[in-house]
Amino acid sequence: MRLLEGARAESKMEEIGPAPRIDPLVWMVPLVLSSIGILMVTSTTSPESFDMTGTPFTTGIKQLKWLFIGLCAMLFIFKVPMRVWYRFGGALWCMSFIMVILTLIPGLGSSAGGAKRWLRVFGVSIQPSEIMTLAVVFVIARLAVKNEMNPVRCFSGVLILTMASCLPLMLQPDLGSTILTVLICMGMYVERFGWKLPLLTGAMGLMALPPFIIYEPYRLRRFLAWFNPWHDPSDTGFQPIQGLIAFANGRGWGSGLGHGFQKLNYLPAAETDYIYAALGEELGLMGTLGVLLLCTLWIIRCRILYNRVSEGFATSIVWGVTITVVLPMFINIAGVTNLMPLTGMPLPFLSYGGSSLVMMWVRIGVMLRMHKEYYEAL
Repeated sequence: MRLLEGARAESKMEEIGPAPRIDPLVWMVPLVLSSIGILMVTSTTSPESFDMTGTPFTTGIKQLKWLFIGLCAMLFIFKVPMRVWYRFGGALWCMSFIMVILTLIPGLGSSAGGAKRWLRVFGVSIQPSEIMTLAVVFVIARLAVKNEMNPVRCFSGVLILTMASCLPLMLQPDLGSTILTVLICMGMYVERFGWKLPLLTGAMGLMALPPFIIYEPYRLRRFLAWFNPWHDPSDTGFQPIQGLIAFANGRGWGSGLGHGFQKLNYLPAAETDYIYAALGEELGLMGTLGVLLLCTLWIIRCRILYNRVSEGFATSIVWGVTITVVLPMFINIAGVTNLMPLTGMPLPFLSYGGSSLVMMWVRIGVMLRMHKEYYEAL
């Protein structure tokens, strides 16, 4: 009997064929980007690190540690079956929602730049919005599967989830994460049901955006600085102008790694928000185009995976995880190059910050798991 079962199993494996190996570019491209990020973080923070600790590598080593944690998180998530995210995605969102609320409590939340975006846990700062932007993907993917024949009902659920997610983010206040969450939620709906309802809601949302900008003076100043940074070059326009100067200094091939001038008290947040500008100065146009080429290559590989996955929940997850990486990338680069107002969005895999880097590698773990389960199902 056992021999018969073994023969049947071998016959089935011959029909299926050997399972192709997981696409290495799905994780190799982010690893290259993370390595470039560590080099740039080290370069941009070396003067400050040397003054404070006597070594120029302190901040770069911290980012390297976060990369190691991120890789461990990726391997752990890779072992989690997709059915777990289908069942417990809502619980993950609830946890992230509570964590965002906790950032508003004095003593638990820590602030920087006028916003309480971080939660202090055992001496480590965590940005819960990074978890929430991934959790909404799992929730909406399941919502879309359950309401596949009722787009209006699905959109109502997406709208409720969007408003519930954005409310505590606006109280921090974190306009950048709020806009990102709205775009992710609407993008998840568009993938399955089209543009009609999101465009209508977006048009009404744009009408409500000006009061949010005017209500907070710093948002209004940031908007005016984007519109005309040279109107007040020493104050509101200082940051965008210095970013553009960094790109201009880099020219074609850059001034050389570690030889950037703008990072010396001229380019604020060079290791976080403006790391792309710092990269443009030290590695030049070729460096910035190289990063864009790597990002494009990764998106193409995700697109191939998206086209090959036929199951509804899995398709939505691939789409959602991809846009949670692509949208912050676009928002950061567009803000740094002054194509849109700067929102303080970190550049995925490159900007300094543990929460962003670890959660980006969690996304890679999800994509690798999707790749594995898809080929095992063939």
